[in-house]
Amino acid sequence: MIFPTAENLKRKRNELGFTQNELAKMTGVSQPLIARIESNDVDPRLSTVKKIYDAFQKAENKNFLAKNIMHTDVVYISPDKTINDAVNIMEKHGYSQIPVFEDWSCVGSVSEDMILKVMTDNKINAISEMKIRDVMMSPLPVISPETFINAVFNMFEQFSAVLIMDDGKYTGIITKHDLMKLLHS
Repeated sequence: MIFPTAENLKRKRNELGFTQNELAKMTGVSQPLIARIESNDVDPRLSTVKKIYDAFQKAENKNFLAKNIMHTDVVYISPDKTINDAVNIMEKHGYSQIPVFEDWSCVGSVSEDMILKVMTDNKINAISEMKIRDVMMSPLPVISPETFINAVFNMFEQFSAVLIMDDGKYTGIITKHDLMKLLHS
């Protein structure tokens, strides 16, 4: 394992545009200690170096928070609507999945994959009027707007979207498409 040098720490702090005082506040150590570490006058404790690197990582990832990539128009469907209604909503908005809301709570989800599975298991003309509540999948996970994207990636191993909740209200949704757009940023 290679430990950072005093020069590495100072260079990284400057790249991120922090003063020693700002870094000290972010890490909970004193500004004179930051100065002494950067001038190689002191051999810092490992826990202090970890605090500094955690602050650097947080600063680098600040744009990769859920609130910065979510879209705020949460399109949903009621469990009393039909599969045909869900298909129309998804086609209209270009979504491959939507949450199912009842009394402003997410009670399930509907996806193109789920609808195709229902079509495989039933006669195609019979499923059009099936109620969403009879075929919906599990609710989408709910995260805070301050959640780092790395945590969101892990959720997409099981879910096709995640909902964002702030102050008790659904304020956004992140889909696989939103994550793919990160490649262009």
